[in-house]
Amino acid sequence: MKQSVDDYSSLWQRIKSEKKIYLISLVLVLIADGIGEVTLKIGNGVIIFFPVFYAIILGIMLGPQVLKLIRPVETTAAGKLVLVGICPFIVKLGITAGANLHLILNAGPALLLHGFGSLLGPILALPIAMLLGLHRETIGACSSLNREYHLAVINNAYGAESAESNGSLALYIVGGMIGAIYFGIMASLIATTGWFTPQALGMASGVGAGIFMASASASLANAFPAHAAVITTMASASNTIAGITGIYITMWLALPLTEKYYDLLCKIFRLQTQRHLKLNRG
Repeated sequence: MKQSVDDYSSLWQRIKSEKKIYLISLVLVLIADGIGEVTLKIGNGVIIFFPVFYAIILGIMLGPQVLKLIRPVETTAAGKLVLVGICPFIVKLGITAGANLHLILNAGPALLLHGFGSLLGPILALPIAMLLGLHRETIGACSSLNREYHLAVINNAYGAESAESNGSLALYIVGGMIGAIYFGIMASLIATTGWFTPQALGMASGVGAGIFMASASASLANAFPAHAAVITTMASASNTIAGITGIYITMWLALPLTEKYYDLLCKIFRLQTQRHLKLNRG
């Protein structure tokens, strides 16, 4: 692959040039699928390792920073293929959303409104990310859970080459690696407080991402075996609704609010820096 990924004269030329990426991806998928889900019990909680976790780890190991089987130019090409790879899922989600709009209309207020809780994420995460030195990447990384449909929305809004999309993709990968583990542990810890009913916890675990829901609901079912069926039902229903409403919440609320919040924080941090410089000079 001696040329830029944008210089191909035909689809066939691109396939020939990138065939190593496709073959390696196929092998990693077969290995990850062959391992399957691995469940570990820790106290009252459950940690689930999903196939995507192994695929990402193996991909990192083969990358230019470790075994160097994949070159930097090939990682660039592979990054451009992420959106292509998730397109079938996005289409399926769109069909499901259209076919299940009645679920939103018929859902109770708690199920319908719990997706708006995701707006708390940008409020808490954005200033921390900026203090850690990130810039416009924070808009893509902090505006949502950054699962498949969020990634598609951000790519569509800012372009695949933008800093916002890079931040979204980075968090998508990190979320795929540790998100399920985090959700399983978090659900177990919250379950031990006794503050919430199993039904409420089951509903809260349906955040619109299947692997997160599966990990959290498995931990909750293990903590409340008598309520396992209710937890699973509530998690599945809320996850379906959150997956539908999450697209619209991200497009119409989360992303615009995160953009304005970012501009506000930039002004605040700039003023603080100027004051700090004045004090040092004085």
